[in-house]
Amino acid sequence: MGSDQELRRKNINVNNQKRNCVTYPFRYIIQEQRFVCFLIGIAIPCLVFNAIPSPSRPQKGLISVSDEPVVRGRASYRFDDQISHFRAGGRVPLGLKGKRLRVLVTGGAGFVGSHLVDRLIARGDSVIVVDNFFTGRKENLLHHFRNPRLELIRHDVVEPILLEVDQIYHLACPASPVHYKYNPTNVMGTLNMLGLAKRVGARFLLTSTSEVYGDPLEHPQSETYWGNVNPIGVRSCYDEGKRTAETLTMDYHRGLNLEVRIARIFNTYGPRMCIDDGRVVSNFVAQALRKEPLTVYGDGKQTRSFQYVSDLVEGLMRLMEGEHVGPFNLGNPGEFTMLELAKVVQDTIDPNAKIEFRSNTEDDPHKRKPDITKAKQLLGWEPTVSLRDGLPRMVSDFRQRVYGDEKESTDTSSA
Repeated sequence: MGSDQELRRKNINVNNQKRNCVTYPFRYIIQEQRFVCFLIGIAIPCLVFNAIPSPSRPQKGLISVSDEPVVRGRASYRFDDQISHFRAGGRVPLGLKGKRLRVLVTGGAGFVGSHLVDRLIARGDSVIVVDNFFTGRKENLLHHFRNPRLELIRHDVVEPILLEVDQIYHLACPASPVHYKYNPTNVMGTLNMLGLAKRVGARFLLTSTSEVYGDPLEHPQSETYWGNVNPIGVRSCYDEGKRTAETLTMDYHRGLNLEVRIARIFNTYGPRMCIDDGRVVSNFVAQALRKEPLTVYGDGKQTRSFQYVSDLVEGLMRLMEGEHVGPFNLGNPGEFTMLELAKVVQDTIDPNAKIEFRSNTEDDPHKRKPDITKAKQLLGWEPTVSLRDGLPRMVSDFRQRVYGDEKESTDTSSA
C-alpha cells in the first residue's frame, strides 16, 4: 500500500516538473516584464521605417507631353539651383542620403573639359579626368591638384578602361582641323565609353558637334535637319566620326536601355583654348597679339555663331541632369561674318591690325547658326555672354600665354 502511494507521488512530481518546464519561460517573461520589452523593441524600428518617406516611383503608363523619350533607369537625377541630388530607386540608407556623384570627364584637361571640371568640383562632386594630353594641358587643371576630389589619369580612350562612376561626360576628341586631320579617330573612344557606361550603369553624355550638319542647306539649323556632309572630304573624318558616334549612342539607348544625352556644340571660345589650333577665334586673337595680319579665308562672308565657354558648360550640365535624350543644339544664335569677327578683334586688341585674304579651305561651311528653341523649351537654357563681353576675357588669358611664351623663348635663346 505504501509503495503504491509513493509511486503515485512520484508520478505527480514528474507531471508537475513537465508542466513547469513548459510554463516556466512564459511565467519568467511575464514576471520579469521581458515580453513588454520585446514588443517595444519591435515597435520602435517599425515606427522609424514608416516615418521615413520613400521616394515616389514613376507611374506606369505615364506619357511625356514632349516628343522626346523620357529615360527611366535605376537612378534619377534632379537639377536644382545648380546642385545635383542623387535619388536611388528604393529607400536610401541614412548614411548615404548626402552622397555626391562620381563623374568621369574624358578630355577633361582640354579647353571645354577643364571648365566643366571646375563646375563639377565646385558643386561638390568627385571627378575623374581621363586625358591623353594630345590637345589637353595639365596646366588647365593645376589649381585642382591638391583637391582630393580630383583624380587625373593619363589614358587614351581608344583603349578600354575600368572605372566605377555615376555619370560620364565624353568630350575626348580632337576638335580643330589641325588636330583631327593628324589624328582622325573618335569612334573607338565613344564605343569604349558606351561600353563602360553600360557595364556600371552610368548616365552617358556625348558631346557631338554642329559639323554633323556639314555645309547646311537649311538656315538656321534645327536638330531635325539631317545635314549635308561630304563623306570623303578632308573634314569628313571629324564630321562622319561624330555622326557615327551619335548613331552608336542612340543604338545603346534603344537596344540596351542605356541612359544617354547628346549635345551638338557650335563654335565655342574662351580662356584655355589652344593658341595655334587653327580655329578662327583663336587664330585672330593670337595674330592680333603678335602684331600679325588677321588671315581671312575666302571672301570673309562665311558666317559663324560664337558662344562663350561658361554658357556651354551650363548647357551641358543642364542636359545631363535633365530628362531628355536630345540631340540638343548648344550654341549662341548671334551670327557674325568672318569680317565682322575680325572687326570685333581689332576693336578689342589692335585697331590697326591688318586683314590678309587667302584662298578658302575645302568643304568650309558657308553658314552656321543654331536654332536653340528646343534647348530653351526643354532645358531652360540659352547663352547669356555676348561676343563683345566674352572676347576680352579670352584676350586676357591669351595675352598672358602668348607674351609668356615669347619671353620664355627669348630667355632660352639668350642663354
